[in-house]
Amino acid sequence: MATLVKAAGLTKKYGDLVAVAGIDFEIAEGECFGFLGPNGAGKTTTVRMIHCVSPVTAGTLTVGGLPSGVDNRALKMITGVIPQEINLDNDLTVEENLIIFARFFDIGRREARARIAELLRFVELEAKASCKISDLSTGMKRRLLIARALINRPRLIVADEPTTGLDPQARHLIWQRLRQLKTQGATLVLTTQYMEEAQQLCDRLVVMHQGRILKEGTPSRLVEDEIGREVIEIRTPPEGDGRILEHLAGFGCAHERVGDTLYIYCRDGHGLMKKLLELDLPNTLNRPATLEDVFLKLTGRSLHE
Repeated sequence: MATLVKAAGLTKKYGDLVAVAGIDFEIAEGECFGFLGPNGAGKTTTVRMIHCVSPVTAGTLTVGGLPSGVDNRALKMITGVIPQEINLDNDLTVEENLIIFARFFDIGRREARARIAELLRFVELEAKASCKISDLSTGMKRRLLIARALINRPRLIVADEPTTGLDPQARHLIWQRLRQLKTQGATLVLTTQYMEEAQQLCDRLVVMHQGRILKEGTPSRLVEDEIGREVIEIRTPPEGDGRILEHLAGFGCAHERVGDTLYIYCRDGHGLMKKLLELDLPNTLNRPATLEDVFLKLTGRSLHE
């Protein structure tokens, strides 16, 4: 697939603060590419440079072969943004919000109304067209932001934590709509702190921390390479770790102690559990490895303020 977005040495500074520290990545046309990371990792700053609202400090960033920049109207015309914050105009109706946004792209009134009707059906809000924004639930507002991002029929869609604060039903509906857009040929750039969201949507992703990219790959490959297939959690005091690990010698498993839990990363959890039964340990859990395990292993389990 052709490369749509390419970054080399991409850097963003705010005075002495380095928010993005010389990262490299490429996003192929037609894929969903994710940026994962804790708060302050630099993921939102990166996508703000991609959709031309924040200037690049150093390095290069191109979209469709054109350099990204806050004055690059050509790139803004082919980009749709689903923002993290709900920034709809509360004094207007659902339809009026979309009509005004269509004017930013010089879309004629007749064409705008046709697109709006189509988009409201797409996000299942056609019955709310004449409602004020204050009458909508949070999930409805999030879906309206998707419709607004699509008014210019963008080639690139940037979704910055699009399901924050939603209940499971609304989250799954938005996932369905984003997957549908990708099957129609759109390229998606996603930032999220929800590991299940990244697993559901992303073809490839990067894990960011402190402005740097720690790892890149497909979700399944990252889990396999960094963790294995299964995780065993043993909630015991740390004084017993030596006895447990000695008992499991020969299995070749990685392990990590965090607080009251010993994590053992392995490929054969069934065999390990049989061995652990000999120790008669309380509070032992065997489960599949997940992207969240990768995230926590790479970025740490403590809070970063």
